[in-house]
Amino acid sequence: MSLMEKAVIGTDRLLYKLTGGRFTLVSLSKQTGLTLITTGAKSGEKRENQVQYVADGDSMLVVGSNWGKPHHPAWTANLLKNPDIQVNVRGEVRDVRGTLLEGAEREAAWARMVAAWPAFQDYVERSGGRELRVFRLTAR
Repeated sequence: MSLMEKAVIGTDRLLYKLTGGRFTLVSLSKQTGLTLITTGAKSGEKRENQVQYVADGDSMLVVGSNWGKPHHPAWTANLLKNPDIQVNVRGEVRDVRGTLLEGAEREAAWARMVAAWPAFQDYVERSGGRELRVFRLTAR
């Protein structure tokens, strides 16, 4: 799985660069994807990560699955420290604010995410039961 993950991420990044974010592997899977453009929590450097999202009214939901690894992906720490970010959705860059969801709001969002991509539940099991961070991205 690790080799597959590296190949998928590398190919996705290449497609993103070649098409200005208009096309990624996520679009091939008929899922909706975006690129998070965050500021590194420690480095202060610009970071870009391609993730799936689920539309939820005027906002977007994203989950820090990290392919089921036991630790949260770095982009979630970046978003917690610097919630005002940009996203690139099919070549359109937007300013958004990320909010970590908790409680009933997280549970409702989690159900939407798993309905859209059931593998998210597999990632929880693979991670040893880690509660995956779920964020709402809203326009700012």
